Amino acid sequence: MSSLKPVRGTRDILADDILRHRHVEETARAVASRYGYAEISTPIFEFTEVFARTLGDTSDIVTKEMYTFEDKGGDRITLRPEGTAGVARAFISEGLAQNLPLKFFYRGPMFRYERPQKGRMRQFHQIGVELLGVAKPLADVEVIALGAHILDALGLAGKVVCELNSLGDGESRDAYRARLVDYLQDHKDRLSADSRERLERNPLRILDSKDDTDREIVAGAPLMSDSLNDDSRRFFDQLLRGLETAGVRYKINPRLVRGLDYYCHTAFEFTTDALGAQGTVLAGGRYDGLIRQMGGPQTPGIGWAAGVERLSMLVEGTPKAARPLVVIPVGEEAEERAFAVTQGLRRAGFAVDLGFSGNLG
Repeated sequence: MSSLKPVRGTRDILADDILRHRHVEETARAVASRYGYAEISTPIFEFTEVFARTLGDTSDIVTKEMYTFEDKGGDRITLRPEGTAGVARAFISEGLAQNLPLKFFYRGPMFRYERPQKGRMRQFHQIGVELLGVAKPLADVEVIALGAHILDALGLAGKVVCELNSLGDGESRDAYRARLVDYLQDHKDRLSADSRERLERNPLRILDSKDDTDREIVAGAPLMSDSLNDDSRRFFDQLLRGLETAGVRYKINPRLVRGLDYYCHTAFEFTTDALGAQGTVLAGGRYDGLIRQMGGPQTPGIGWAAGVERLSMLVEGTPKAARPLVVIPVGEEAEERAFAVTQGLRRAGFAVDLGFSGNLG
């Protein structure tokens, strides 16, 4: 019966897989705590507006991938497709602006209706960090260095590379948007229907298109780096020097972009060739305009998120669970005493497995 199978894009996480997931999450949490990041847990569902306003109403996530429904009270509710919007909403609704700067670490399930593929599910799990209230490039350096540190602690340093690019400030992005629109207008007839709509409303979103023809057109588009003003170049130069000081190896990818207007300056991804074509394992960027767009005070921010499933696939070996002691009662008359001994050992801090059969074999 289909009703007794997991829904497509979901799965039960058992045995060795759960140990790998726990290893990834606990390693990340422990490293993040050394950097002063406190753990936060936001609800797995929010009012739909939280994501529609932050992810953009023309994004694939909002238009095609969100799990949205009307609850019994008539409210439009969405299962969270990512973690940043919930943290930003919590910052506003909990009145945390007086406590800046703030550093958050999170982990938990996310939900997107997309075609399941290697390492990508419709219910998946992420770890992530957000640093709010610091506009200096040193914040970007720390956030990227933290990601690199976690990957190194997982034994993945040799399997990933940090790619980064500058998106510039608002002035630079406006100049780039004008150049990009001029270029795309010459190819408008070949753009996908979604991209033709975005050309009028949010042309930077076209840079994230998954359509093959769109990608072919975008490959010849002007580069963001050619539109950077002096302040943006200075910010990026300070970031690069900071990463070198932190010992983080990187390569500049001039085609790495973020299509939404609240992103600025730094965009970065840690990628691998060990998982096929979908090689991004950790990605983030600076989003100084996000909280203001949500109705909060102007607050700079930068963060990243990483897929637990994809990271666990890269981790070599299976972390081992604590090997328990075993207490086996021989005969029914020993069962009560065996249970009392077992409980005493457990309360003393030992992992103990109680045998129920009484069969020493």
